[in-house]
Amino acid sequence: MSTRRRRPAVAGLTVLAPLAVWLVADPLLGHRQRIVDGDETLGIGAVAVVLVALPAALGAWGLLAALERFGVRRARTVWTAAAAAVLALSALPLTGGGMTGGTRTVLALMHLSVAAVLIPGLRSTAAPAPPQRLPAAFAGKSRRGRRRSVDLKSS
Repeated sequence: MSTRRRRPAVAGLTVLAPLAVWLVADPLLGHRQRIVDGDETLGIGAVAVVLVALPAALGAWGLLAALERFGVRRARTVWTAAAAAVLALSALPLTGGGMTGGTRTVLALMHLSVAAVLIPGLRSTAAPAPPQRLPAAFAGKSRRGRRRSVDLKSS
């Protein structure tokens, strides 16, 4: 499958992964996802899950495409590090209050499901870093391709 087809497929699967976690936790197991903030209660439904996962997938795709487009030498490595950093930062709100342990667990599983699909999926579509070329002095050849002789007596 080409990169042009694979990246949209990865983005779509990235949206479906946390939705599958939500479907198991909320409708099947009956654990309603809620975050309480003072007098307000935020219910986390299927629409909210999709509206958070979709921009994450599209943003990750866009960043990888931009890194490749602007010729970043190790775009795949840079993108993977950025994705891991975003995953770590996305877990910070889970340390706050206002949610039960079950809600915290389900939200953590949703974050991890997005990362588990998105990071390996998009990473596999990125071009590998170009091989490093050694300077002529390290390769043992002159710039013209002939072997250089080293005069040890002139030291």
